[in-house]
Amino acid sequence: MTGDHEGDMDVDVLDESGAGVDVVELTRLARFVMSRMRLHPATQMCLRLVDEATMAALKERWMDSAEPTDVLSFPMDELSSGRPGQEPDEGYLGDVALCPQVARRQATEHGHKPIEEIRLLTVHGILHLLGYDHTEPDEHAAMFGLQARLLAEWQGVRVGESVEPAAGRGRPA
Repeated sequence: MTGDHEGDMDVDVLDESGAGVDVVELTRLARFVMSRMRLHPATQMCLRLVDEATMAALKERWMDSAEPTDVLSFPMDELSSGRPGQEPDEGYLGDVALCPQVARRQATEHGHKPIEEIRLLTVHGILHLLGYDHTEPDEHAAMFGLQARLLAEWQGVRVGESVEPAAGRGRPA
């Protein structure tokens, strides 16, 4: 795959949370991450911003716990990061449910702005769709390192810096 195809990727961001989140920015962020992870240009996904009651219902249904959480990911076609020189598979990446109200509380606890937490959770959710996890220490280091790098690259793009894609953008070894 050559060039930058992030504008081609089909990302639906649905704000059902009533939190007034910038869905245009989150759409661009999701496309950016998908492009950086070398997904096929026709890859599709949905980011659904939900309120706490909806998140609690989703968590109870899928994880047997009724407490609202920040983000849940529902992978569909088991897509993975593309490799240089290899054409990635086309398909539906999956759905991410994100709760801005929980994100706002976490942002306060972590001492940063709510939009920063929402961006972080968006990237985190997409990485889960790609099969990344953080249950083991080595998985945690790999996923959170990649997440931090993607957010830094996104911040550079947002302020107009020229950001070259990182080498070896596939899964860390």
